[in-house]
Amino acid sequence: MEQKNWLEEVSKQMLTAQVLETNHYTQKYGLVLRKEDAALLAKERIDVLRKERRVEFGQSILPRIIYTFCDSSYIDQNNYCESLIRLQEIFYLYKNEMLDEITDDELLEFMKEQFENVCFGDFDYLEGTCLDIFAQAIRAGYSGYAKTEGKGEFEKFDIVRRWDRELYLEALRDCF
Repeated sequence: MEQKNWLEEVSKQMLTAQVLETNHYTQKYGLVLRKEDAALLAKERIDVLRKERRVEFGQSILPRIIYTFCDSSYIDQNNYCESLIRLQEIFYLYKNEMLDEITDDELLEFMKEQFENVCFGDFDYLEGTCLDIFAQAIRAGYSGYAKTEGKGEFEKFDIVRRWDRELYLEALRDCF
């Protein structure tokens, strides 16, 4: 008979309730999680924390991920739960990769900015290119990532030229 970790069970229940509470805010963006989705997210949190060998005290980062990304142009009801699972995995991976040298808010801000403006909703590009380059810079001692004058200073990490709508439309106009 499998013995359950009561602390994990209580943590899952608390996180499930916190995640369901975010629905009050996210429903204006057309995003709502069912109880089953919230329970899955709580389970995935425990799994990713174990995989990344992290411990999280206090409130989970998941509600902050939800509030940060709920207005994304690339997340809709059809991919909402899966997107949150992936964002949570990416977040914890890169907290480790950046040696906890930046705050949760700074990492979330960078992730959102890159996801929307550089990756155009591509999780693989966010994880494998944008965050990888940023993590290398952080480990090398870069510390100019704080917000200044209301804008992030992250654009210098857009090293890899990526397709974007404006370039595409400009190229189309040149063809005609």
